[in-house]
Amino acid sequence: MFSKKNKKNNDPTKTLPSTTAQTPVTLDNLKRVLANIDEAEIIERQTNNGQQVMLLYIRSLVNLERLNEAIVEPLNTSSHLTIHEYMISSKVSRMITLEEAETHLLRGNVILYGMDHEEFWAVPLQNTLSRSIQQSGTETIIYGAKDSFSELLEQNITMIRRRIPLMNLKTESFTIGSISKTEVVILYIEGITNPDYVSIARKKIASIDFDQFLDSSQVAAFMEDHKHSVFPQFQETDRPDSCAFSLGIGKLVILVGNTSYALIAPITFFHLFQSPEDYFLRWIISSFLRCIRYLSFIISVTLIPFYVALTTHHYQMIPLQILFVLLESRSKLPFSPFWEAFIMLITLEIIKEASLRMPTKSGQTLGVIGGIVIGQATVAAGFASNVLIVLVGISAIASFLVPNYEVTKSNSLLQFILLLLAAYLGLFGILLGAIGILTHLNGLSSLKQPYFAPVAPFYLKEWKDLFIRAPLPWMKTRPEYLHPVQKWRMSRRR
Repeated sequence: MFSKKNKKNNDPTKTLPSTTAQTPVTLDNLKRVLANIDEAEIIERQTNNGQQVMLLYIRSLVNLERLNEAIVEPLNTSSHLTIHEYMISSKVSRMITLEEAETHLLRGNVILYGMDHEEFWAVPLQNTLSRSIQQSGTETIIYGAKDSFSELLEQNITMIRRRIPLMNLKTESFTIGSISKTEVVILYIEGITNPDYVSIARKKIASIDFDQFLDSSQVAAFMEDHKHSVFPQFQETDRPDSCAFSLGIGKLVILVGNTSYALIAPITFFHLFQSPEDYFLRWIISSFLRCIRYLSFIISVTLIPFYVALTTHHYQMIPLQILFVLLESRSKLPFSPFWEAFIMLITLEIIKEASLRMPTKSGQTLGVIGGIVIGQATVAAGFASNVLIVLVGISAIASFLVPNYEVTKSNSLLQFILLLLAAYLGLFGILLGAIGILTHLNGLSSLKQPYFAPVAPFYLKEWKDLFIRAPLPWMKTRPEYLHPVQKWRMSRRR
């Protein structure tokens, strides 16, 4: 399955002392390793030929039905086949060191010890526990594929290979984490993906020195170029079609064992606003929806700070009729516009977090009822104005239009920063904050590639898939800022 197996040289997380790398595998050593493991099984059997065979495995990691079918029954029924001949004919591997034996045991293999020849063999009989293929819960779409990744690594690779049936789709496997022994796989299309990206990703993974990885986001935290930014430099997705599309335009995909989310890189800021459905709908509709997402992001970040700036520093800029409404709404409020907005935004964040942490049905009820009841009670008690309640609701809804969940969460932090600047400096503070955000975005990178491309650096031809999505027949080349090996997406190019 993998083009490169990395068991020793690419395991950079040797933080725990290892004394088994050069220790030869013996029956006594294996019994010592399996001591105090309740699920460990050491079974001695005798075949029809009178040969003594010993099976060693961890019961919770092995498929017991397959164990009976693949080993126990053949050894009991075969009267002419010796254990040595049976091992050579099966899909097994021979072990020399104790470290190899430990690795096989923890991966769900059964160690078979032939006492006559004193050889140790590992038979792959893993108990592959995984969810059934389900619909994506974070990137829901109307049109397009409905399958999503699971926690089983090889199943995730299979879903990508079914969409890209090419021998050029290469995979490289690494093991990280001295405790978790997490398997990480890099996927890329040879001849399309720039080899520099693969080299950078390979070096970043090889330099990881940590003991435990339970999710792909933890791997991304070690691979990011800018670890203190609120913006993600790897796109996380559980959709195999998004990974296949990204591979096809020259990106690489990183899969992590025991997690259902893949990492896509290199990305730009604008990739976070693109949905898989953009390429399934009519191009005019897709372009309109994409523009709505950008507008919603700006509204979610600046609407409340803009309200605070106007009501605190720039009353003269408000139209007279609207000013009357604001004065009437705020006439009996005890708080300044800043504290009024700050309290409401904090309350909104509390409601959103509570609705996420509670059971699904209870969370939905809490979100709806909590928002309505608290909003009405706050206005009735005179702690917030009707106008602010409306603006907070619009801002909250707008923040959820961005397809990427991490960007949605970063909106809140950016909103509070601009709110503070607006309270002290007015519109000039919002402008100053916007310049700071743009400067920060321009300074970011993903796998050493510019994060704000194709705006900076400027690639005019790539704007056909930026704020709008041009018709697919117009997209004859892969994005230039990804520097693909093969530029053209057409087999017959003029």
